[in-house]
Amino acid sequence: MHSLPQLIFIAFTGFAAWLFSKNILQVRRNIFLGKAEDLSGNPSKRWWNLILLALGQKKMFKNKLVAVMHFVIYAGFIIINIEVLEIVLDGIQGTHRLFLPLLGNAYTLLINFFELLAVGVILVCVVFLCRRNIVKLKRFISKDLNGWPRTDANYILIAEIILMSLFLTMNATDRALQLQGSEHYQNTGDFIFSGLLAPFFSGLTESTLIVIERSSWWLHILGIFTFLNYLPYSKHLHIMLAFPNAYFARLDPPGKMDNMQHVQNEVKYMMHPELAPEGEAPPMKFGAKDIFDLSWKNLLDAYSCTECGRCSAACPANQTGKLLSPRKIMMDTRDRLQEAGKNINVNGQFTDDGKTLLHNYITVEELRACTTCNACVEECPVSINPLDIILELRRSLIMEDSNAPHEWHGMFGNIENNFAPWKFSPDDRDNWTGELANATKD
Repeated sequence: MHSLPQLIFIAFTGFAAWLFSKNILQVRRNIFLGKAEDLSGNPSKRWWNLILLALGQKKMFKNKLVAVMHFVIYAGFIIINIEVLEIVLDGIQGTHRLFLPLLGNAYTLLINFFELLAVGVILVCVVFLCRRNIVKLKRFISKDLNGWPRTDANYILIAEIILMSLFLTMNATDRALQLQGSEHYQNTGDFIFSGLLAPFFSGLTESTLIVIERSSWWLHILGIFTFLNYLPYSKHLHIMLAFPNAYFARLDPPGKMDNMQHVQNEVKYMMHPELAPEGEAPPMKFGAKDIFDLSWKNLLDAYSCTECGRCSAACPANQTGKLLSPRKIMMDTRDRLQEAGKNINVNGQFTDDGKTLLHNYITVEELRACTTCNACVEECPVSINPLDIILELRRSLIMEDSNAPHEWHGMFGNIENNFAPWKFSPDDRDNWTGELANATKD
């Protein structure tokens, strides 16, 4: 027979799991609104990327101090979930510290390790809050983050401090109850950090301690469930998506640009008409105007963006005051993707809303400022490629809308008429060799 607290816990756990599954399936659906792309080749290299970039955070270690601090938060989030498993099982079964009889002395060592991580997470979150709000590093005060993005980052850091503090308070009052010989509170031995707090609770009555311990237990686990369901609405979804994004990263050499096969064929057939097949259908469109024209990997990139700003800090166009910000490119893509998802939720399928990623979210000026130097791709710690989205949007801008800088039109005409960017007839292209021969004779 389940007790009332058990029933409440089971109901809340079931609801949290259902809501999280629903939101994650919507994220997955939104990602696959993009075009198909096969990125399954070379699995050994992909697994190695996942281990180095997502699990090991290799690129973060360009700045070792920040990397270590970030790793503490990351490790704390991942590893302390073992402790969450015990809390969930305790809540469902109505037990208390279920793993203690199974692990014996190893249990205390494990909880001490968790507490070490918890204290590390609290200290690092305080430092990161100071970096964002007091020191105000340049990439954190950019106008890209005005409004919700800046608030979102602060909320997450504050939430992690609260959750870790509740964990330590729960252990400290638990230990105080053990020392008073309270029923159901088995002796675990001293915990390294909460044991230091336990004496401060020793003067409280058993009933008061139980209220504090139970309140901390409930708030801690309900807070984790709430945090879990907040992730799909937050840039912190990268905690989960960094892993598939690193695995499915393109394995081409850095900076390699994919040719558009249809355009390449047109050039080839223009120079060698005999190779042109009969009845070949022309492409439906060139480049990308909206999210539906991008690859699913581009959309996974958008959801995986951490908004850390390292891409924009490395972008020469951004640093010289131009409008382009690779971080904003990714945020705009995600915003458009989420808007399309809401449209589908309301209408059952996407209904034209008169908007496109190009023009309504990302401007021509931003796209033209890009030098295609690949610095943003190189800097991203989770293998995001803003450049690929920029190139696809520029292709649409030029090839679909005929929207190019005036200076380029002469070059386009020369390529079309002379097969080269210069104003020379193909028949005159080798004239310089004759001039060179004459000069040699002289």
